[in-house]
This record gives sequence, structure tokens and C-alpha cells, in this order.
Amino acid sequence: MRIVTLGGALDPSLVGGQSKEQYLPFHTVGDAKTLRGANTADILLTTPWPLGVANNSMVPIAPEDKGAILASEEIADLCAALKPKYHFSASPTALFYEREPFLHPPADDETDSKAVTRFISLAPFGNSSKAKALYAFNITPGEPVASAPTGCTPSPFVNKTKKRSAPDGEGQFNRFANGENERGGRHKRRRRSPPPGPDRCFFCLSNPHLDTHMICCIGTEAYVTTAKGPLPSSNHFASSGLSFPCHQLIIPLSHESTFQAMAADAEKAFEEMTRFKEAMQAMVASVSKYKLGAVTWEISRKEGIHTHWQFLPAPLDLIRKGLVEAAFKVEAENQKFPSFEEANLGSAINAPSDFFRVWIWSDDGDSGIKSKELVMWLSSDFRFDLQFGRRVMAKLLGLETRLSWRDVAQPTAEEVEDVEKFKEAFKPWDFSLEG
Repeated sequence: MRIVTLGGALDPSLVGGQSKEQYLPFHTVGDAKTLRGANTADILLTTPWPLGVANNSMVPIAPEDKGAILASEEIADLCAALKPKYHFSASPTALFYEREPFLHPPADDETDSKAVTRFISLAPFGNSSKAKALYAFNITPGEPVASAPTGCTPSPFVNKTKKRSAPDGEGQFNRFANGENERGGRHKRRRRSPPPGPDRCFFCLSNPHLDTHMICCIGTEAYVTTAKGPLPSSNHFASSGLSFPCHQLIIPLSHESTFQAMAADAEKAFEEMTRFKEAMQAMVASVSKYKLGAVTWEISRKEGIHTHWQFLPAPLDLIRKGLVEAAFKVEAENQKFPSFEEANLGSAINAPSDFFRVWIWSDDGDSGIKSKELVMWLSSDFRFDLQFGRRVMAKLLGLETRLSWRDVAQPTAEEVEDVEKFKEAFKPWDFSLEG
């Protein structure tokens, strides 16, 4: 077990060798830099926090706690250099903070091994608030990480001026985000780690770390959740009668990357997912008094993790004027993607290749329902923009500032509130409540 420790607070004015004391309540810049020579660590123990460790994190810190935290850039540099499995620090207030695991950028672009750090700051022992001061954990020294763990984020210490592309497939580990941005083009493929199994998949109910508070309804073949970091805000559609984002995900229970991979279960899964989609379409039309239609999209890739659909309301006039269809086609053309074609793939068990498809649906209450299915065929070596559907809808709805789900992630309380509002509105159409 390789443990690296650096006690005391940083004192930039302190010169090494001034004191004969073995233990000082301070350390120098040189002390921190010297410890980088350890090269690696299983556990790193420091008094201050690494500066910026809360970047990319959705774990909230109260303003009064944030102001009392002692943090330094030298500790951040040390953590980035050693890439410890665990980094423990001390909280000056009654604060227990456990950040999401974060992934360090690889030193070698061709390596499959991943360096992941879990940062934990413990409250003072015996604090009156009874905040967590002890922490139990399992660790295997020197064991490489095969894949990014649940809830993993990029390193908060990566220099923002130095851009790195994310490892293939990493974006799909982000729950409800439908992946990070991948640009089209032909590039040399890097070696890939095995995809996560059901116990580590963000869309599998068997994952013990699943955000169960975001689940809205569960059927026999699929379930519906609300999206993390929804594209619309909670009040975006308020003038149309919706008091919640209604950015939903329809997810099959089967852990497969495509309907084709589900084999005999494909038709049953597709049928129930379609039933959820149509029920939500009817709900949106009714609650909005026919001011809103809906757009649903799917990315089907054999090398994906767990297939799913994203559902989003859209103003009826944009759909009926053909502006939604045009937006998808124009964005595809601008990014030099393959052209769309009208199709009716059904469960797509006989699809000849990967594809992106979008359903555009509307009901004006008078002339009736209109729907269209558009498909973009993708070759196996084409790197598709996983944010394509969200990007198009963001431009249509004037929500470009909310393109990244991380930028608009909500506190758990707000997520729960939106889920409850959706469930209440959806109740008359929710067939999963039958029986």
C-alpha cells in the first residue's frame, strides 16, 4: 500500500529548515513539489483541499462551508501528479464531502488503463452536527481501473486551455446525458475497455448506484425517467401548461446496445417503449391544450452501452410549419453528416447499420395527428455527435446556453419535484399503474 501524506497548511513565506521541529502546522511549496517524486499513490492524505476539486461536480457545498475551506493549487498539482485512488482531506467545519470519482487524462493516448481518484473530506471527529468523521472503504493496491465507475466526471484539474478528447464511449457513462460531444469524421480507433455490465450501467435497475429518485414509471419491458440536466428549465413550457421540463428518457430493461442485440425480446421492448412514447405525446397535447407536440430521438450503435430514447415537447407551430424537420436536416448538412430519409423501421431488428432516428409528432385537436420518422444511416467507422439531438432542439427552443447537461444539473430536491409533477400530470395515461 503506497500512502503519501502532506500535513499542515501551506505557508508560501516559510523557508524549509527554519525549525528543528519534526511536526509543523505548515508546509512549504517545496514540500508539495518534492512529493510529486513519489510518482504514484494508492492513498493521498493532506490537510488542505486541492484547489478547484469541486469543478465538474454536482455535490453541493453550503456557502458558509465553502468560505471556510482551505485549498491550494499545490495540493491540486500533487493530486494530479500522483493520481491516487483515494485522496482524503480535513474539513475545518462540520462538513463531510464526498465528490464523484474523477478520471485523470491518460499519460499515453494509446493505453486502456484509467486512473480514477475519489476525493473525500471528513468532518472533525466528535463534531456537534454529527457529520461523518469516519470512512470505510475497500481498496486493492496497484490494481488498474478497467472502466470509469458510476458517476465519474473528468478531472477537475485539467488545464482548460489544453483540450483532450474523451475516451471512446466515456460520454455514455454519464447518466441521462446521452453522451458527450463526438464529432463526425474518420479517425484512428483507440483500444477500448470492455463496456460496463448491468451492475455499472447508468440505465440498468440492477446498478446499486442508480438515481432511483429520477424514475417516473416502470413497465414490464421498459421504464421512464426524467433527464439529468434537462434541456428546458422547469418553467420553460409554463405558458403552455407544463410546470416541469418534461425531458424524459424511455429505457428498455434489457441491457443491450441495440434492439437487434435483444433478439427475441426486441419486439416486446419496442412495443412498450412506443406505448410510453405515445402516452406521453397524448399527455403533452392534452395538458398544453394542443400548443405542444413532441420530438423523440434514438442513437442506435452496436458499440453503444444501453439503448434508450429521449423525449422532449416542442411548440406545435414549429412542428406544423416543418421547422423541426428542417432543423435536423440543416444541422446534419452543416456537420457534413449523412442525409436523412423518411422510414418506418419499427424495432429495427433488420437494420443494416448503425443509425440516428427522430420521431416528430403533433396533434392540433382539429385536423388530427401528424407524425414523421426520419432516419440517418451511420457507417461503423463514423464518429457521430452524441449531442446531435439535444443540439438541434437547443437551437430550436432558444436554449443554446443549456446545451451541456452538466451546466444545468439540478439539486436533488428540484429533480424530485419535477419527477412528482410529471407523475401527477401523466397519471391518466400511465398504463404501468394498471392492475
